[in-house]
Amino acid sequence: MSERMPREWKQCAGDFPAETYVQTISVPFEYPVHFTRRVFHPRNPLLADTLNRLGENRVHRAAVFVDEGVAEAHPTLLTQIGEYFHERPDQVELAGGPVLVPGGPAAKRGWEPVRSVMWRLGNWHMDRQSFVVAIGGGSMLDMVGFGASIVHRGLRMLRVPSTTLAQNDAGIGVKTGMDEHGQKNFVGTFAPPFAVINDFAFLPTLSDEHWLAGVAEALKVAIIKDAAFFAWLADSAPALAARSEAAMAECVRRCAVLHLEHIRTSGDPFECGSARPLDFGHWAGHRLEILSDYRLSHGQAVAVGIALDSAYARAKGLLGEEELEGILAALEASGLPTWHELLTAAGPEGRPAVLDGLAQFREHLGGRLCVTLPRGIGRKVEVNHMDEEAVLAAAEQLSARARSRSR
Repeated sequence: MSERMPREWKQCAGDFPAETYVQTISVPFEYPVHFTRRVFHPRNPLLADTLNRLGENRVHRAAVFVDEGVAEAHPTLLTQIGEYFHERPDQVELAGGPVLVPGGPAAKRGWEPVRSVMWRLGNWHMDRQSFVVAIGGGSMLDMVGFGASIVHRGLRMLRVPSTTLAQNDAGIGVKTGMDEHGQKNFVGTFAPPFAVINDFAFLPTLSDEHWLAGVAEALKVAIIKDAAFFAWLADSAPALAARSEAAMAECVRRCAVLHLEHIRTSGDPFECGSARPLDFGHWAGHRLEILSDYRLSHGQAVAVGIALDSAYARAKGLLGEEELEGILAALEASGLPTWHELLTAAGPEGRPAVLDGLAQFREHLGGRLCVTLPRGIGRKVEVNHMDEEAVLAAAEQLSARARSRSR
């Protein structure tokens, strides 16, 4: 037996001998992120070609779920989806749907939407080679993706993000999730999609709030990773605020590529470590969403979180005064907030409730706090401690700025 023992087999001597076989697994993941317009137009082959990108030479079954808000904004969408599948019977089959599901924060709050998705997938007898196509905003994609990832331990997921934030951040990564236990994304899985199709034709119908949400995420990643992109965003802020479709398409593409490159090259795509640079501004942003009972959208909350962490970084000597002013001015010129009264609102014990976000962030990261801060524009540093008094001083600085601007 010992002659056939693999090298990884270890024998430990002593009073309590043990034998250990060290298992090493490497699983490559690959998925395309496409940018197009009118994905369900009868003559656009992208969706059908993407479902068949592995060249399996068979008819592909797909269950389609649509965000209720997207369907309301695009009244002919459900008909277009049905006709698209009907026109390609030798390539694709509509196994179930299109089915309307909740969108926005409600999609991720509680188990009922997830159970509904799982129930339908079971009733339609979807197997591991079947596809789940989800069309909607980031919250809806998180929820449907979570349900799909735990049915048969994972169906093939094709995301069609419909918001700026979903197209350049939430809908292109490797995570799913839902909110539970009073925390953002308390429950979820790592489940890379089969593919992502970003359709710019969905964007013009967005409200101003959701139009600008993706700009917040673009500023977030530019501040810590790409000074040239930040300069472009600062220069383009008026055009983005004025809803220039060309400027937004460029913003979405460049931001998406930065996010994808980080996932690919960080060495920690499934976040086994404690550092999460792409969550710059999010410890406070997530907490503000919860404290506002989601009246403050993710994009708005992240914008305030970016402003807070940037002001804190300035206080700690990581940013110059001009750099901080450039960040705040870019946020404001884009139409994004840099202050909210909940930053200083007291919790039940009289302590500012936003500070609880640090403890929740620490728990979510695995027990050790690791917050990303800008170190100049286009660079970052990870810190393992946040001075709460300095955080509150930064919040008061933002409050004073907001009061001054309102006069």
